[in-house]
Amino acid sequence: MSPLNKHQLNLIRDERREQIKQAALKLFARRGYSGTKTSMIAAEAGISEGLIFRYFKSKEELFTTLVQELMEEAKKETENLQYLSGSPFEQIKTLTQGMLDESSKYAFMLILRARKTGEIPEEAARILEQHSVDVVLDRLIPIFVQGQHAGEFSSGDPRKLLAWYFYIINCLILEEVEKEEYGLPDVDFLIRLLTNGKR
Repeated sequence: MSPLNKHQLNLIRDERREQIKQAALKLFARRGYSGTKTSMIAAEAGISEGLIFRYFKSKEELFTTLVQELMEEAKKETENLQYLSGSPFEQIKTLTQGMLDESSKYAFMLILRARKTGEIPEEAARILEQHSVDVVLDRLIPIFVQGQHAGEFSSGDPRKLLAWYFYIINCLILEEVEKEEYGLPDVDFLIRLLTNGKR
């Protein structure tokens, strides 16, 4: 068997790093930063604990890397929301679907849990502060106001209405309601909270 070339080695390294991050994401999301040990991440990823430290200097660096990447992705998505096709109603609906999607639920859960606890690395806290809930709402308010003018959304203070709406969505995500008897309400049901029967 011929030795692996540089490109193949880089691919393996990238895959391994991603494997660690995905395992860590799931555990940090469910157990929080302080409730997650690197031994748990290793077990979840199916690797040795020592291997984690070949890719990340510490649990702190791994957590901070995840927070940084997730917040950059969230920023990109909320900034690009206005350019999606469809009405403001459809744009907010798309955002809600993305938040509740199985593939992204751990990302939202990790960020929500990190925001609720003070027990996270200083750098991660700084990143979350840069991307505060207010900053996110600031990006969504112009879309919501357009929808109000078009008669798609309820009238009233857009910041307050959006804050209540996303508070409900966030609670559903954190509580993992999909595992309860009635599961998650569907997006059409949830978004009616913003429309007051207008759609």
